[in-house]
Amino acid sequence: MSGILGILTETNVDVPMRDGVLLRANVFRPDGPGQYPGLLLRTPYGKPAGGYDRFVRSGYVVVTQDSRGRYASEGDYVPFTVENTGDAEDGYDSVEWLAQQPYCNGKVGTLGASYNAWMQWELARLRPPSLVAMCAYTIPLELTEVDYPGGFRPGRRIRWWMTTIAPDLRKRHGLRPPHTKEEANQIWNDIEHGRWLGFMPWLDVCKYLPPGLSEYAEDWLKHPNRRPWKFDQIHKEVEVPNLDFSGWYDHCNGTMAHLGLMQKNGRTKQARTGCKLILGPWNHGGLGSRKIGDIDFGPQAQLDLQLIMIRWFDHWLKNIDNSIDQDPPVRYFVMGSEKWKSADTWPPEHLQEQTFYFHSQGDADQLEGSGTLSQTAPEGDATDTYTYDPNDPMPTLWTPNLYTVPSNRRQTEYRTDVLYYRTEPLDEAVEIAGYPEVKLYASSSALDTDFFARLVDEHPDGGPAIELCYGLVRARHRHSLDSEDLLTPGEVTAFHIRLGATVCCFQKGHRIRLEITSSDFPNHDRNHNTGKNDLADTELIPARQEIYHSPKHPSHLILRTDPNP
Repeated sequence: MSGILGILTETNVDVPMRDGVLLRANVFRPDGPGQYPGLLLRTPYGKPAGGYDRFVRSGYVVVTQDSRGRYASEGDYVPFTVENTGDAEDGYDSVEWLAQQPYCNGKVGTLGASYNAWMQWELARLRPPSLVAMCAYTIPLELTEVDYPGGFRPGRRIRWWMTTIAPDLRKRHGLRPPHTKEEANQIWNDIEHGRWLGFMPWLDVCKYLPPGLSEYAEDWLKHPNRRPWKFDQIHKEVEVPNLDFSGWYDHCNGTMAHLGLMQKNGRTKQARTGCKLILGPWNHGGLGSRKIGDIDFGPQAQLDLQLIMIRWFDHWLKNIDNSIDQDPPVRYFVMGSEKWKSADTWPPEHLQEQTFYFHSQGDADQLEGSGTLSQTAPEGDATDTYTYDPNDPMPTLWTPNLYTVPSNRRQTEYRTDVLYYRTEPLDEAVEIAGYPEVKLYASSSALDTDFFARLVDEHPDGGPAIELCYGLVRARHRHSLDSEDLLTPGEVTAFHIRLGATVCCFQKGHRIRLEITSSDFPNHDRNHNTGKNDLADTELIPARQEIYHSPKHPSHLILRTDPNP
């Protein structure tokens, strides 16, 4: 035990589980007499050795714990790609262990993002008696939302396997380094990333992963439609309120759906009415920041999330009347106007639907062509075409650590495999919120292919064209991930594309721009256009894509606008 500036620290404290396995935790607590509420963070990423001084100085005991089979903890690691990993039971036992420690007053909260948030929802469904509140943020309802929304996401998942999960397992199994995240990241960034991102077939990647991961990775790749989390079904078991954060550029912003389901299905009134959601112009690794990538959203975009968490736990674990229960259920940042607004649920309920139809004379593959978006229905029968070649896919514009960023789409205007549909410069500001949708009528020369729709805020006078959100559809799975329906080459087919969540005020003089293309690599795997299993096959062939915008096939964009921008 050590004490520094009023904080006592204990490292690798044994926490016994019901089956006798010992998980190990770091404990940070105030250096003084008395009992304090406890905060628990469980993680497979290596328990933090600090960073929670503000919580401790605010009167909390913070426990960070290696989950089963990770780092200092005993047992075998089971990833969240399967059901019944044992993390729910481990979490329950850890909450109750913390509540019974002599320095804890018996009230426990949980916190953490992403996988660490998944850990919280798992344990919350078992309702440990000492659990009072959660701060589980940025974790969607289901694994498919993260990794297989239409196609495999190799850039994100393979890097995660290689640099985050594999090193500790390599060490446990006596394999050669890398044994740490730092070593693995250096190898990935300096040497190996090009090899792995261009690797085919993806199923063979599993051969290069250590035991304890390789078999799970292969199983998941062979069953990409598996839904192991089922969080949309467990809210009725959860008794405590949750504080959630996410952002418009967060690849896990499917977390927004927890709020509405908890409001409807939470087991207790406190759980149904107490949950909060805060949404900003952030990505997964930059929650609370004002600047993401090269885009600065202004000082209003920056929030002190730790301070908000402390206020949250002060209310629920200390019964401090700080009026957080009076805060609106949703606070969200409006890009373009740099203002914060509030709502009773997500998405806001007061929005009005507007439809923008595609028009062109067949030259929408040029930015300055005749491709337009208009609320007037199409009358002609011209079509737009482009060739999607998986040997030359549209490159993903993101950071080296593979987080989504608000990219400037001017960088890809040299490409010939993208179509542009734009409004005229706006006469007045237009504010949108929620989930844009595209009804796309298209044909392809291929048996299977992809279509991506990307919404862009195009600034005037050659200014940046800022990506807001995107969506995609894999043709064979256009009805469901659980079924396959290959295309008839050349036959017009209707596709529904739901774009990601966003809120933006398009300012006067800006254009609303929609881009249609067929790839985003390596954010998503390339559709090989063959109709075969893209994860197991290596053949790549080009596809000729044709987009229709006629009275019979009126391709269009649907936006939900706020009447009070």
